[in-house]
Amino acid sequence: MQSKKYTPEEMDLFNSKLGKYSLLKRKRIDPDRVLAELKYHTALRKQQEELIKLQNWVIKNDQKVVVLFEGRDAAGKGGAIRRITEYINPRHFRIVALNIPTEDERKQWFFQRYINQLPKPGEIVFFDRSWYNRAVVEPVNGFCTKTEYERFMSQVNDFERMLVHANIHLIKLYFSITKEEQAARFEEIKSNPLKRWKMTPTDEKAQELWMEYTTYKKRMFEDTNSAHAPWHIIDADKKPKARLAAIIHLLSVIPYQ
Repeated sequence: MQSKKYTPEEMDLFNSKLGKYSLLKRKRIDPDRVLAELKYHTALRKQQEELIKLQNWVIKNDQKVVVLFEGRDAAGKGGAIRRITEYINPRHFRIVALNIPTEDERKQWFFQRYINQLPKPGEIVFFDRSWYNRAVVEPVNGFCTKTEYERFMSQVNDFERMLVHANIHLIKLYFSITKEEQAARFEEIKSNPLKRWKMTPTDEKAQELWMEYTTYKKRMFEDTNSAHAPWHIIDADKKPKARLAAIIHLLSVIPYQ
């Protein structure tokens, strides 16, 4: 390694415990790649420390926070949630990933089962997909009728306005990936025995239905990017950058300080 290429701060990263481990674990050393990883982990750790402060503020002040994670299949929503929740107190947050509705839930008002998952005072709830399934996934795949879709689109802004008026901090994140990146991630999932379970029949059709997803996604942004509950779009082709961007946005919109 030619140390003259690197700043003193970068050399300190190489000489850290994590830096030495990252260098030694590889058969072929690639200092620039190692440095990029070290900078990512250092930045991530710093932001995770801030998330602990944010959660302490939520708990102390009986705040209620809802964070929606939306995006195409394999966009990295779950990985981002894991990084966000890695060090915060598990007693004061929940991750909600609802299954398909039961027969009783199908007969309820569409938003009812999501209302049942809203946070109590001092709690953060992360929705790994949310009511916005009805805006994109369901109509694309024929899981709802045209009438049900249009009814949802006519109600969702008022529903979110009620949440905000109930003093809930509502953050809507959309993880955006390219068609090529999604295809590459699907191949990686299929080739990994530990990840194959993630591939669903809906995922299998995602590439074929790419343009249909795009059409509904565009209308979702046009109709539901409201002043009281705006969308924040994250470029998610690079997972580390996307995870940091999600955390930084949360820290910027929740007034925890």
